[in-house]
Amino acid sequence: MKKLEINLDETDLSILRLLQEDARITNVALANQLKMAPSAMLERVRKLEEKGVIRGYSAAIDPLTIDKELLVFIFIKTKDSFANDKSARALAAIPQVMEVHHIAGEDCYLVKARLSGPLELMELKRSRFSKISNIVSMRTTIVLETVKESAHISIE
Repeated sequence: MKKLEINLDETDLSILRLLQEDARITNVALANQLKMAPSAMLERVRKLEEKGVIRGYSAAIDPLTIDKELLVFIFIKTKDSFANDKSARALAAIPQVMEVHHIAGEDCYLVKARLSGPLELMELKRSRFSKISNIVSMRTTIVLETVKESAHISIE
């Protein structure tokens, strides 16, 4: 991932903090909290979106309410060369896969997936992962309890 050369001032960082706390905050409420005009705030947020600093907005869903109780991390080793991301793209295209990370060490990728249970995990491995020809091995870690899970990035 290439580092973006974007200069963010304290106002930009404050906007990002507030949006991470509540992505549904209105433009007017955001402007009031930072003592700015709503039109200026709208322009600031629009520029942060255009620059790719703000990549999108989403709802945090309780996985238990939609029968996705099982959280797994799967370490995957592939035959891919370091420059080839064919396996990563294939993994990322699987709907149950939430994250794909290219990692250093013995394995090539770390995959995070949310599933309904062990049967869905087995089906995922049999019907989806087995079709990715470059996979050499997989090691699965099942999460017993989540102490903290957050998409928020600490903004100092």
